[in-house]
Amino acid sequence: MRIQSILILALSILIGFTKVNAQELNLDVRINIPGLKLADPKVLKTLETSVKEFMNNTSWTDDDFDALERIEGSLQINIKEDLSSNTFLADFYVTASRPVFGSNYYSTLLNHVDRSISFGYEEYAPLFNNKNAFSDNLSAILTYYAYVIIGFDYDSFSPFGGEKYFQIANNIVASVPPAISSSDKAWTSLSSERNRYWLLENILNPRVRPYRRAYYEYHRQGLDLMSNDAEKAKLAMLSALKTVGDVNKSYPDSMILQMFSDSKKQEVLDIFIPSKRGDRLKVYDIMTKLSPSQISEYSDLKS
Repeated sequence: MRIQSILILALSILIGFTKVNAQELNLDVRINIPGLKLADPKVLKTLETSVKEFMNNTSWTDDDFDALERIEGSLQINIKEDLSSNTFLADFYVTASRPVFGSNYYSTLLNHVDRSISFGYEEYAPLFNNKNAFSDNLSAILTYYAYVIIGFDYDSFSPFGGEKYFQIANNIVASVPPAISSSDKAWTSLSSERNRYWLLENILNPRVRPYRRAYYEYHRQGLDLMSNDAEKAKLAMLSALKTVGDVNKSYPDSMILQMFSDSKKQEVLDIFIPSKRGDRLKVYDIMTKLSPSQISEYSDLKS
């Protein structure tokens, strides 16, 4: 009886410990390995395991997450070239999604490609949470995207809920040493306006704050209420999209709005194609101005 009581107590402590330390992310991590010239493929398989454990087993916030609350997503690292036995050039494909209340549907929050990243990795070398100090480029990039994903998720559940985590990601950008940023210009404003620096510049720019509130309204007052009152939810989403369109006028061709278009295109089509013609045309006008190169993909909204 005493042994049974001890076991029950130990199990209770273990369950409590698991809940308190539950991690935020649940990412499917894959590294695609082409024909390598200099590196041992085994090193990259070890790296795949290390990245998966780092992203999914690190506690990134002080909040408690149940298993079902973890943020779903993926990180696909496509190795383009082995520059040496332990240095690689790769594209990082990052996605994240969140559940929609009252359904089994997941809405895409992030669908982004970070191209031509150069990083070094020694087999079994540890990865570090770089939110307080820079250690290496790979750790910094992984930490950056962990907080960006969490920021988008929190922004979708409460107005500006992700601010703290976007600020952490911005601090990571600022902490990258010149010797690193001179070779990986995605940390700086000097390359394109579609990189790690510009993503945080956009998110934290005062001109974009109406977009971030609309982002919350789109998800919480729109998608999450769809199962209760579809027409009311669509009106909230249309209002949010109008705000996104207004932000596009004040900050045209910004990275954050292009990312919204990329992640929400199919969802917007699925929801608004069955709507009345007047609403369809409003959505068509907004979305095609966000992404003129995809105008043909919205043609069904005009029919």
